[in-house]
Amino acid sequence: MALQATIWRACQLSRRLVNPAVRLHGVNPAVSSWIVKRPYAISVDRLDHFVLTVKSIDVTVDFYTRVLGMRVDTFKGGRKALHFGQQKVNLHEHGNEFEPKAHAPMPGSADVCLITKHSAEEVLEHLKKCDVAVEEGPVQRTGALGPILSVYFRDPDHNLIEVSSYTEQSTN
Repeated sequence: MALQATIWRACQLSRRLVNPAVRLHGVNPAVSSWIVKRPYAISVDRLDHFVLTVKSIDVTVDFYTRVLGMRVDTFKGGRKALHFGQQKVNLHEHGNEFEPKAHAPMPGSADVCLITKHSAEEVLEHLKKCDVAVEEGPVQRTGALGPILSVYFRDPDHNLIEVSSYTEQSTN
């Protein structure tokens, strides 16, 4: 009974405190009042990798290295990953996924936005040279850091790939 009371008091106290992320990162508590009176939470910094479940690893590697300039890496157990910037995409072949895996891994279910320094016109020209059909674009969208100009197309598994560049407005 004493333990339950202690836990209850700790929860009540944590709801009254400001999340430490507010103090550590200099966020104005008045602006971020939604953080106040919440239990402490972990803080996520960035995306390291994600997994694409594909029909054919070889076909996927060819597409992403040829069309998007990613580099392939083979690691533990012959697994393949595609690297770009400071991120990577681990590849799982449908029916031969590695554990742990998503609840219902399926080729063609991804919708991903990748950022480039190239203009939308350069992206369109490159996709044409690579015989990749454009689904839509260039179109204005909103990225994580502001306005972006996006071009959409599909990979061999029909995943929707959006290649975008930030507009001058978002970089000022």
